[in-house]
Amino acid sequence: VQLVESGGGLVQAGGSLRLSCAVSGVSGGIFSRYAVAWFRQGPGKEREFVGYIHRNGELMYLESVKGRFTISRDNAKKMVYLQMNNVNAEDAAVYYCAARSVILTDTNDLVAASRYTYWGQGTLVTVSS
Repeated sequence: VQLVESGGGLVQAGGSLRLSCAVSGVSGGIFSRYAVAWFRQGPGKEREFVGYIHRNGELMYLESVKGRFTISRDNAKKMVYLQMNNVNAEDAAVYYCAARSVILTDTNDLVAASRYTYWGQGTLVTVSS
């Protein structure tokens, strides 16, 4: 299974950016069973959870991005998106998508990086003031 992020780049503070995560190596049916998360790592910072979308559609976000970031998925295309609005300097980071297969009722600690099996290589988001 491979995950490839794209869409990063330079964005002005207050602007918007949409990141994409393309998943390959699995069928759409298998992909639909995945929980997919976004994590980020800013300069000199630890990797942190940004949000996830469960196979059952449940969404969870880091408190500081609630109302600004939206995660969505297209199972047929095996894609997950992170729409970032009203970006600020604190959002500058390398963004990673991560995935794992889950059962419908498994939502246990999906904010933890250790729960994810597959990772992308990351895409850099830079914020200018």
